[in-house]
Amino acid sequence: QVQLVESGGGLVQAGDSLRLSCAASGRTFSSYGMGWFRQAPGKEREFVAAISGSVGMTVYGDSVKGRFTISRDNAKNTVYLQMNSLKPEDTAVYYCARSTAVVASKRSWEYNYWGQGTQVTVSS
Repeated sequence: QVQLVESGGGLVQAGDSLRLSCAASGRTFSSYGMGWFRQAPGKEREFVAAISGSVGMTVYGDSVKGRFTISRDNAKNTVYLQMNSLKPEDTAVYYCARSTAVVASKRSWEYNYWGQGTQVTVSS
């Protein structure tokens, strides 16, 4: 069983930065794509960013492109989400997820392990 534990969320002001981390259990971390999704109250879960396995190719949602950066450290079994120029509309619970394959996917149904989520609140 794979466990994903997110950390780094919090309350910040608009324009600030935050870095989220997601630590994964297991010995084949580099074999799987990893993704970040978010869900705001009353809204559907939204794709944020994803990174492929060992090669580290990335893909981003349109609303965060140019502001957020996803990265991974396979030696530490950890994926990161650096969030810059935060906006109030970025307020959500952010979830880390592991893909069923090595590629970076925007599709939530292609992820079979999810973390518990970490709250990010951006005040105006």
